[in-house]
Amino acid sequence: MTGLAAVRARVRRATGPLLRSVPRDHWESDEAFRHRRRVTGATAVTGASLLGVSLSTPPGSPRFYWLTLGVAGTWVVGGLASGPLHLGRMFGPGEQLRRPVLTPVVSGVGAFGAFYAAALVARRIPVLERAIGSVLRYADQGTTPLVLTTTLANGVAEEVFFRGSVYAAAGATRPVLASTAVYGLATTATRNPALVLASLPMGLLFAQQRRITGGIQASMLTHVVWSALMLRYLPPLFARRLAEERSSPE
Repeated sequence: MTGLAAVRARVRRATGPLLRSVPRDHWESDEAFRHRRRVTGATAVTGASLLGVSLSTPPGSPRFYWLTLGVAGTWVVGGLASGPLHLGRMFGPGEQLRRPVLTPVVSGVGAFGAFYAAALVARRIPVLERAIGSVLRYADQGTTPLVLTTTLANGVAEEVFFRGSVYAAAGATRPVLASTAVYGLATTATRNPALVLASLPMGLLFAQQRRITGGIQASMLTHVVWSALMLRYLPPLFARRLAEERSSPE
C-alpha cells in the first residue's frame, strides 16, 4: 500500500497543475457582453449554414475549397468581432504560469489514439462506415495540400469562435456544456452522424482546456494535432469504403 500511495502522490503532483484553473480577470461590461452575444449568434447561424453547404459539394472541386475557407473565415471574423479573446496560460514547474504547448500537443495525440480505436469499431457498423467514408472522401479525392490547409484552418478557426466567442458569450453558468452544445448543434448542419458524434467528446475536451487555461491556445494546438493525425491515418482504415465512393456516380 505504501508503494501504491507513493505512486498516487506522484501522479497527483504531475497532473495537478494540468487540471488547476489559472487565475484570470476577463471582466467586461454589460454592453460589451450583449454585443458579444449578438455577434456570436449571428456568426453561429452564418457559419453553420456555410458548413452544411460546403459538405454538399463534390470532393476536390474548387467550390469545396472556397466554401471551407469561407467557413473558417466566418468563424475567425465573428470570433474576433465579438470581443477580446485570450491565449491562456497553465501552471508549470515551480507554480509558474506559462503558455500551454507540450500538454495540448500530447492531448491531441491521445485524442487521436482514442478515435483511431473507435474507428476500428465504427468501420464494422454500416451507418457509421458510410458517414465516415462520406467525410474522408474529401481527403481521398482532393488535393492533399489544399485539404490539409483547409482542415487545419478550420480547426484553428473553430477554436477562435467556439472556445473563444461562444464560451465567453455563455457567461459564468456552465460555459463548458453550453459551448459544447452549440458546437454540436452547428455540426448537425453537416447532416453527418459521425461528425456530430465526434463533436461532442472533442467539444468537451476543448472546452475543458479553455476552462483550465483561460484561453484558446491549448484547445487550438490539440485540435490541429488531432485533425492532422486523423487526416493522415484514418483514410487507410476505410480504403474499401473510399474505393466505393470513388466508383459511385455523383
